Amino acid sequence: MQAYRSLATTFSRLGALDDAGGILSWDTQTLMPDGASDTRGEQLATLSVLSHELLTAPSTADRLSEAEADVSALGEWERANLREMRRVHTHASAVPGDLVEASSKASTKSEMVWREARRNADFASLKPHLAEVLRLQRLVGEAKGAVLGLSPYDALLDGYDPGMRRARIDSLFAELRATLPGLVQQAQARQTSQPPAVPLPGPFPIESQKALGLSLMRAAGFDFSRGRLDVSLHPFCGGATDDVRITTRYDEDDATRAVMGVMHETGHALYEQGRPSAWRHQPVGHARGMSLHESQSLLIEMQACRTREFSEFLAPRLRDAFQGQGAEWNAENVHRLYTRVEPGFIRVDADECTYPAHILLRYELETAMIAGDLAVADLPGAFNDGMKRLLGLDVPNDRLGCLQDIHWPGGSFGYFPTYTLGAMGAAQLFKAACSALPGIRPALAQGDFSELRGWLRDNVHSNGSLLQTDELLVAATGKPLGAEDFLAHLDRRYVADAAVA
Repeated sequence: MQAYRSLATTFSRLGALDDAGGILSWDTQTLMPDGASDTRGEQLATLSVLSHELLTAPSTADRLSEAEADVSALGEWERANLREMRRVHTHASAVPGDLVEASSKASTKSEMVWREARRNADFASLKPHLAEVLRLQRLVGEAKGAVLGLSPYDALLDGYDPGMRRARIDSLFAELRATLPGLVQQAQARQTSQPPAVPLPGPFPIESQKALGLSLMRAAGFDFSRGRLDVSLHPFCGGATDDVRITTRYDEDDATRAVMGVMHETGHALYEQGRPSAWRHQPVGHARGMSLHESQSLLIEMQACRTREFSEFLAPRLRDAFQGQGAEWNAENVHRLYTRVEPGFIRVDADECTYPAHILLRYELETAMIAGDLAVADLPGAFNDGMKRLLGLDVPNDRLGCLQDIHWPGGSFGYFPTYTLGAMGAAQLFKAACSALPGIRPALAQGDFSELRGWLRDNVHSNGSLLQTDELLVAATGKPLGAEDFLAHLDRRYVADAAVA
């Protein structure tokens, strides 16, 4: 127990360093002036190096071995915590400290260049910085893969989704490739037989959008004493333990996107705010991987907030927020707006049926880049070709193409597939929740998330990383992650003429 207690102290300190980095990263993307980017890069790199040195110190390895030699005195949570300590240590110790520092600096610099490059649709200005980030991420993947016995891409993926492998993703995504094109065609055919969705007339003042978003966050159960909402170029959920920062972006010509963007990030935030309080500063108290994290954001945004029931709650609030008049503000039209199937350029604004195509494309491209089969210079052309092939769209510029996401400039190779894996998990979990508590959907018509939030607290949030992802899903839904419930959900909502969608 002495070795374990000493490790718990070390990992609590590591958690504090990670929290400090989380707040600095949030500030980098929200408030930091551009001229501070180099200094901020040094600050973030220093925190990364300090964490890496503490985690990979010989004494940490010795204490892990000592604690693992006798776990008889440890309880269930402590044993799981020790397992997670070992996993984190293995990932960290595989990567040299100078590579950690170089990767952190390169990613921070690349993110800052990306802001201007995206604004100006100027891929050429980002290209050398992205190439350097990719080079370093390949080295990270190779170093981790050598220790873990994995390919470089699987090693990077394991950092975001422990235990997930490319072979399993390929199998799950094959089901989507086979089914989604026909489903999209059927959904669009069904739309033509219904009244068209009428766009809400603007303009939509940003302050009014923000006020509406804050009220919806409050309805969902966001704790504003432990978090806040801000604006960034790319929406995200970050911050620190008990200080969850979410962001969105606004468009004065279209309020519908910011509403769902806020609810998506609120789903992430509810997970963070619901983690087990007794273990929040230990690895076992962390969220269980990004596929599960994305399941929580998509469960709130897609599964709950695009139901007919929630449209009944949302429609009058949209009308009141923007002084709307006319039939387009009624619940039926609002529901049609939020369930319209129409291929578009921007991933974060995509509907449920076409969204996976965006992920399939990015997954193809990032695996090719990590493997060395796709050069950064060829990325725009490959991206545009994929958009034409998968969605039938001709990309007019790189701002609407390969520059739209922050992930690759920020070094997040291996993250993208977790979005669609998360959509699968969201469908499973929402189905199980509604089966266990039939009052969930009727309550959404009143803006009441309490039953749904309570079920998620019990079955997902409060478990932290006690269970592996599939173990948690089996306990909550009766089966491991699969595509079946997701595809059935899409068919029911977008193809079948169901009264409840």
